[in-house]
Amino acid sequence: MNRIEKLIAELCPDGVEWKKLGDVVNTITAPSKLKRNAYEEKGKLPIIDQGEKFIAGYTNKNIEPVKADKYVVFGDHSEYIKYIDFAFIQGADGLKILKPKVDNAKYIYYAFINFYKKEQKYKRHWLKAKETIIPLPPLPIQEEIVKILDTFTALEAELEAELEARKKQYEYYRNTLLTPVEKDGRWYLNGKEVEWKKLGEVAIKISSGGTPKTGVREYYENGNIPWLRTQEVNFCEIYDTEIKITELGLKNSSAKIIPPNCVIMAMYGATVGKVAINKIPLSTNQACANIQVNDKIANTRYIFYYLSKQYKYIKSLGTGSQTNINSKIVQDLNIPIPPLSEQERIVAILDKFDALVNDISQGLPAEIEARRKQYEYYRNRLLTFEPKQ
Repeated sequence: MNRIEKLIAELCPDGVEWKKLGDVVNTITAPSKLKRNAYEEKGKLPIIDQGEKFIAGYTNKNIEPVKADKYVVFGDHSEYIKYIDFAFIQGADGLKILKPKVDNAKYIYYAFINFYKKEQKYKRHWLKAKETIIPLPPLPIQEEIVKILDTFTALEAELEAELEARKKQYEYYRNTLLTPVEKDGRWYLNGKEVEWKKLGEVAIKISSGGTPKTGVREYYENGNIPWLRTQEVNFCEIYDTEIKITELGLKNSSAKIIPPNCVIMAMYGATVGKVAINKIPLSTNQACANIQVNDKIANTRYIFYYLSKQYKYIKSLGTGSQTNINSKIVQDLNIPIPPLSEQERIVAILDKFDALVNDISQGLPAEIEARRKQYEYYRNRLLTFEPKQ
């Protein structure tokens, strides 16, 4: 019998109480918020928003933070769950800051992650999240569970840090291979002369999509047409989408089917400037620029890698609070075009690096995924309790 089993036999042999998350946390209102365009790369105060990144940015502004304490934060739109134990500034809207009423806030965080179920039909996910039922064993059991799960988290963090170092190495080689140099009024890439062309000149077509009216059930229910949104565009290959639409939804909107192997760029929202390649026919919303590359001029993956390298520059061209770009900006982007043979050579090199740092079937990504599945398995086992009769 392990330590947790002994504690259960001693402290709660008849089962444990289960409660709604909303009954064991208080919702905290941040004294101030920052819009996304005010985020800085370095600063005295970290910014927490509902995005995937743990810390979204920093600020040096003299504004009142959420005071240091132990919190669970939840993205009302993104559904990301984080544990925060330091002072921070809330970034953008949609963040629920939860102060657990129990002594072990970290336990509430682990239990929330384990038992929360995502459902796309909600616009305000907190309405559902607060109904999540979690077990509340005695404090010594909570503390023992947190110790074990913290160990798993630390091991995964070590692998993530190593992967991050590999990614920086990959970016260095990518930038080296894709940075043209000027000599005597001509431009060269790795010793091969290039011709500068606008993105619109190397594309057969650049189009955007559309969104079927969200209130019409027949446009989405039992749909089988992949429909891509900008939050899924993240320097990756797209083999599936989170949402599908019906033929009726496609017909009654500006959405249209694009062929495989287009370069897709996000024009609005949190992922503006990021790119992906669709490996299947699909439709997109209106915030995606869908670039069908002319393969007689350019290699699709070469364009993908070059635009990935230019991400920060492309994002800087945006306007408004979300730094949105438009199709004119996309079409006018300048691309150095070396001979196709050189493009293919560059792609072959970068594909190998990309597999090392991004391919979930091999290397560090595969090890991290295996560790994550192991962690989720043990987390679920540790948090499974008989309800108190």
